[in-house]
Amino acid sequence: MFRKLPPLNALRAFEAAARHLSFSKAAEELGVTPAAVSHQIKGLEDFLGVVLFQRLTRALRLSDAAQAALPALRDGFAKLAEASESLKSQADSAVLMVSAGPSLAAKWLVPRLDNFRQCCPDMDLRLDATDDLVDFRRDGVDIALRYGRGHYPGHRVDPLFGEKYSPVCSPRLMAGPHPLRVPGDLRHHTLLHLNWRQEDVSAPNWRMWLLAAGIEDIDASRGARFNMEVLVVQAALEGQGVALTSETLIEADLKQGRLFRPFDLTVADLSGFAYYLVCPEARAEEPKIVAFRDWILAEVAAGEQT
Repeated sequence: MFRKLPPLNALRAFEAAARHLSFSKAAEELGVTPAAVSHQIKGLEDFLGVVLFQRLTRALRLSDAAQAALPALRDGFAKLAEASESLKSQADSAVLMVSAGPSLAAKWLVPRLDNFRQCCPDMDLRLDATDDLVDFRRDGVDIALRYGRGHYPGHRVDPLFGEKYSPVCSPRLMAGPHPLRVPGDLRHHTLLHLNWRQEDVSAPNWRMWLLAAGIEDIDASRGARFNMEVLVVQAALEGQGVALTSETLIEADLKQGRLFRPFDLTVADLSGFAYYLVCPEARAEEPKIVAFRDWILAEVAAGEQT
């Protein structure tokens, strides 16, 4: 049977004041005035017919009745918080927040999202394209797709794919005055660079590719530089030069004829970096995370078979 309960705000004021043994500190925590806290507690005492605090000079002391009831009250607040989290998680169960680097998001993930919607039609995917470090709890992120060495303590990590890099250009360059027939023809074209590769000698770059091709008389440092791979690819699409870029990210552009690969020679990323799916270990078996993980691993496997 429903029993009449005291006002929740009064109970909150009492718990905060009991924890701090101060009306002013309780008021600061709750965002109200000390007078409002005092009024709430006086009303609670009248409602219950019991004294909760002994008001001493510049001090508060819990009455015996308040001291006895406080643990159960705190346990009740904890259960309310737990119930609220449970309701919130159920409300959020159909929403999946995925964080991915801008280049991977634009060139690999977004073109496949129709497949995901067909696989999980009841799930609402939200994509945050960023290279920033993710705090899963603070940022509300469920899954992150990251390019790194795969060392993420406290998280489940599933490898997706490594990378190979090759030169690509717009088909317009092949029809220009200096078509790319042999690697030496690159001397007539602008080289498009990704800036971070210049800082890691083991990461794929034009110096590495030209060395593998046996070309020593082309300055590998010349050309335009960009801070995101998606920008390097876009510059190549616009016919602004030849990009050395990830084969994964240009897969669709190659298939649809927007980009052309003039040479078969590729170089591998020797830095030990690869793409990984990362999620908190404690949440790894949540249904929505399992659904996305199963889908993306199947997409990767399908791509490897083509």
